[in-house]
Amino acid sequence: MNPLPHLRTRRPIRSFVLRQGRLTPAQNRACQRLWPQYGVDWAPGAVLDLASLFGNAHPVVLEIGFGNGESLATMAAQDPERNWLGIEVHGPGVGHLLLELERRELSNVRVIRHDAIEVLSQGIAPASLAGVQLFFPDPWPKRRHQKRRILNPESIELIARALRPGGLFHAATDWEPYAEQMLALLSQSSEFFSNPAGPGCFSPRPPSRPPTRFEQRGERLGHRVNDLIFQRRA
Repeated sequence: MNPLPHLRTRRPIRSFVLRQGRLTPAQNRACQRLWPQYGVDWAPGAVLDLASLFGNAHPVVLEIGFGNGESLATMAAQDPERNWLGIEVHGPGVGHLLLELERRELSNVRVIRHDAIEVLSQGIAPASLAGVQLFFPDPWPKRRHQKRRILNPESIELIARALRPGGLFHAATDWEPYAEQMLALLSQSSEFFSNPAGPGCFSPRPPSRPPTRFEQRGERLGHRVNDLIFQRRA
């Protein structure tokens, strides 16, 4: 049963296109061999029992679209007292992360291969997450495609619903117009969120967020990276 049926009255517009690419032989083997250890076979409508999933009651941070997973693995290694739930639709990224989790011998990460918005709307209990992360989502720069941007009033409500009071939503993008739109949308959601950096302000990148290769490439091209950190109100 969908806990927020009023958000699903229309056919959903996906924020991604499945350009699967080609899994390397190592990634393909990882998906077969390591999925039972790290993977979550989530079915729409099933609410996740996070404590059972991780085997403890540590705070859980969910990352939407982890890319190749290197930054997620780094954060999980740096903060073993938190659990990390990564959601990604692209197979090569999933395979890459699984290999990285094995290499680092991490036990505090689980992976779901599914549409993150669907998981948030149907699979996450209210007020169950300590944090939600959205790093470098597709900016869909063409005007006719901007309806596909993942951050919108509906997804902000889903994120707010999933976060416990005091929990953090942390986003980052190197696309300036998208950063400004994100800031405006989150600022307009003042019933859910406050901005610790101050009204209308971006946040400095916290040391806990490792720079990604994608981010470093953008900076070389002259793209300024903006972080947004908003706190869930009580």
